[in-house]
Amino acid sequence: MDLRRLAVLAAALAALAGGWWGRGAEASIHTYDREPFREVGNAFLLSGGSEGIVADGADLAAPGSSFIKFVNVTFWRTPEAAESHAKMAHSTGLVQAILFEAADRDNIGGSAYGGQRSICCTPDLAKLEGCKQGEVIRRPSSDDPDWPYVLDTHFSANHLSVKLEDDQVRVTKTGMYNLFFISCDPKLRGLTMSGKTIWRNPGGYLPGRMAPLMKFYVLMSLAYLLVMIVWFSQYIRFWRDILPIQNWITLVIALGLFEMTLWYFEYLNFNSSGVRPVGITTWVVTVGAIRKTVSRLLILSISMGYGVVRPTLGGLTSKVLLLGLTYFLASEMLDIAENVGTINDISGKARLFLVLPDAFLDAFLILWIFTSLSRTLEKLQARRSSVKLDIYRKFTNALAISVIASVAWIGYEVYFKATDPFSERWQSAWIITAFWDVLAFVLLVVICYLWAPSQSSQRYAYSGEAADDDDEEAQSLTKGDGEVGMVKIDKDRNVGASNAFSLEDEAEEDKRE
Repeated sequence: MDLRRLAVLAAALAALAGGWWGRGAEASIHTYDREPFREVGNAFLLSGGSEGIVADGADLAAPGSSFIKFVNVTFWRTPEAAESHAKMAHSTGLVQAILFEAADRDNIGGSAYGGQRSICCTPDLAKLEGCKQGEVIRRPSSDDPDWPYVLDTHFSANHLSVKLEDDQVRVTKTGMYNLFFISCDPKLRGLTMSGKTIWRNPGGYLPGRMAPLMKFYVLMSLAYLLVMIVWFSQYIRFWRDILPIQNWITLVIALGLFEMTLWYFEYLNFNSSGVRPVGITTWVVTVGAIRKTVSRLLILSISMGYGVVRPTLGGLTSKVLLLGLTYFLASEMLDIAENVGTINDISGKARLFLVLPDAFLDAFLILWIFTSLSRTLEKLQARRSSVKLDIYRKFTNALAISVIASVAWIGYEVYFKATDPFSERWQSAWIITAFWDVLAFVLLVVICYLWAPSQSSQRYAYSGEAADDDDEEAQSLTKGDGEVGMVKIDKDRNVGASNAFSLEDEAEEDKRE
């Protein structure tokens, strides 16, 4: 199997990513450590989590059933709030846990006479809605009158804390579920909460949006492994003629395989334990940032003609490395913000000051890459190197298609998030993340196809061929014909250093650039 067959097989393997998904989704464990309530309108509110859950219809006692469980959930009020009540008082403060499916979000809260929407029942709303003043407004769902699900907890006397009774709520409908802890008592300002909730589906603890990605990373690991096997077999076969650029391609393939495998095991650990250790996730994210950085620098170096038209980047090396370091830092911070500690199924929304540097650097890289490609194509055209010119034109076309696809996908991603503010389409949200990994992989396969190791790689790396040598070069580059290679060596000896790639000329070019 050569690398040209690899391009078809690996791309087809990656394309299967959209068809190999089971029906199950997973969920996770949410831990709260004296989390503070915040004031929202006329209520004190704390978000307990948001996840997509699949209902399998199993009995609650069955090991594979879907449920949300409350474990050791404890509410703490301030000493001032506790001391304002008598020791013998019975109910001195109400806290409610509200669990609802995203489609029923309008069943929580209400407004009187078209005014501002309130979460808690007011005197006017008590007359209009029939709700109980001092409690959350709740209207039964059209699908199930027991939903939204409400758990009440009352403080007693002047106690500082109260424990919510451990409960396990069965999920009988597939959807995006939201949990909020709410208090309508103005005396409970400064309320905090500890404990945990367990959100689980038949498959484990992964949130619903992340569950398909675990299978996706298995598939991507296999695809990278296939590329690695075929590429490395060619690499070993022609190791004496390997170009520096081919060493960097090998590194990118290895980093891609390592990253995809690490993501799979990170998700596997999350699925089995229900928690995401910060250290493990940070390590995986760092490997991914390194892979993305090296990949971009590889494309930039190829665009400049490194290893094919010029032996070094000359005076541009320090600028390229500085750009790479800057991109790594920006990518690392953005990925940490979006992944480390992320459990909820709401799509990651990194802060604007982290997104903008990453987007700016990508735009700058694209501009530099295509500018360098234009200069490289001009050089090859001037030297009448038709074979290398054809390779670079194919590379330019592949890059142009990838940029167009990226811009189109960014537009789709913005539309997807803008039209789904409550993540109700969580079952297909994994595609947003998967697309970028598939695009990077396909572009890498194209690079492997165009710069496959061959017997003539080193021999023709920097030569300035004449037009009458193009046929011989084409045979040597595509077939690795040893006899033609010997003819070319003899011609090179006769032509001498005058036709070879001039380092001094390239240095002058670098200064002009």
